[in-house]
Amino acid sequence: MIPHGNPRHDWQTGEILALFALPFNDLLFTAQSVHRQYFDPNAVQISTLLSIKTGGCPEDCAYCPQSAHFDTKVKAEKMLDKETILAEARNAKAAGASRFCMGAAWRSPKDRDIEKLSGIVAGVKALGLETCATLGMLSGEQAQKLKSSGLDYYNHNLDTSESFYGEIITTRSYQDRLDTLENVRAAGMSVCCGGIVGMGESAQDRAELLQTLANLPEHPQSVPVNLLVQVEGTKLHGRAPLDAFDFVRTIAAARIMMPRSFVRLSAGREEMSGEMQALCFFAGANSIFYGEKLLTTANPERERDEALFEKLGLTKLIPQPESSAEACAA
Repeated sequence: MIPHGNPRHDWQTGEILALFALPFNDLLFTAQSVHRQYFDPNAVQISTLLSIKTGGCPEDCAYCPQSAHFDTKVKAEKMLDKETILAEARNAKAAGASRFCMGAAWRSPKDRDIEKLSGIVAGVKALGLETCATLGMLSGEQAQKLKSSGLDYYNHNLDTSESFYGEIITTRSYQDRLDTLENVRAAGMSVCCGGIVGMGESAQDRAELLQTLANLPEHPQSVPVNLLVQVEGTKLHGRAPLDAFDFVRTIAAARIMMPRSFVRLSAGREEMSGEMQALCFFAGANSIFYGEKLLTTANPERERDEALFEKLGLTKLIPQPESSAEACAA
């Protein structure tokens, strides 16, 4: 069952459900065996995420505290200035991050925003960090400008399966998301694309999400797997939590299906035990966000992550600039 040769782009839903149904030990053994073909099993890529423009988003994403559709405690703010962002990037690098990700609560950036961001991206790149941004939908021209400024990765998650998508978002279509991914690929940037689990979706929906990701023309170089963080005031607050073993199974299936991608433990780690995270790393996760906040929600403190890494014998991955475009994923 371990893939050999070129990664597949023809996965069927039934095959993925069959992965989910494997005995837990068999699934994790398969995922770990695949992981060792392509990665150092004890190295984890570290990214830091900064909200550079918080709140007031016109989208109605049911999980998001930054949506203007929900009454949460997140207030709309203007975009941070360049020097503030660069200071945060320097701090992230000093703390051990190799990639700096910038997020803005926009439906899509205006061209004048792209002009400002181009200078910021160039400044972060000059610090010796990999650069990533998540800004909403991008046109082809905007993607080209960001690439020219030095942006290495663009994050644009699919969030869930196409069939469950309407339960989560109504203000943009699934195809809108796929179109942005195509614009990013065409510009020559690496794609960071994954989803959120624990939103009330079925195992079939999780399988279909992974199927869509793995069957893209090129696997996302980075696949973030988020566990829903329930925020009071959002539509999804109060949903039944996802079983921890189902989350680990999702990580393992992502590793098997997209063997050369970085699989990132993203939102939700604050509520995960060290044991659960250890299972995720064994299942093939090899990237995390580092720092006390992910946009507007809590993330484990650095000291907690450092202690877990020491217990597990994990090291921070130091990417090689000449090969990062081939190997990476946020």
